[in-house]
Amino acid sequence: MEREMEDMFGRFFRGWPWRAAEEGGWAPAVDMMEREDEIVLQTDLPGLEQKDVEVTVRDGMITIQGERKEEREEKEKGYYYTERSFGAFTRTLPLPSGIEADKVKATFKNGVLEVHLPRAKEAKGKKIEIKAA
Repeated sequence: MEREMEDMFGRFFRGWPWRAAEEGGWAPAVDMMEREDEIVLQTDLPGLEQKDVEVTVRDGMITIQGERKEEREEKEKGYYYTERSFGAFTRTLPLPSGIEADKVKATFKNGVLEVHLPRAKEAKGKKIEIKAA
């Protein structure tokens, strides 16, 4: 019965801020899209603002880091409710070869971070015509 209770509470509390810290921290998913002239990284960061997020490019790696802080308070007749949650994250990914690191741009809108990694001209590739022998 003890194991069943632990399983039940473990499923219920999975993903809560203090559980995330116990399980190794919060790490948002990063989607990578390859386009002709660039690679675009997209990350959903709900509840964060632009000032909460930092993007750095160094030594062939891109690092996205930030911190989520949320505080909720309700005062109604007969009860008082308060809740605080927080969590920091860091995602470091290797940059593909041929990226112009000095031209990387990032935008943040409605909780979505989008990072544009432009390809160097020589890295875009070239279609080779095959001639008949």
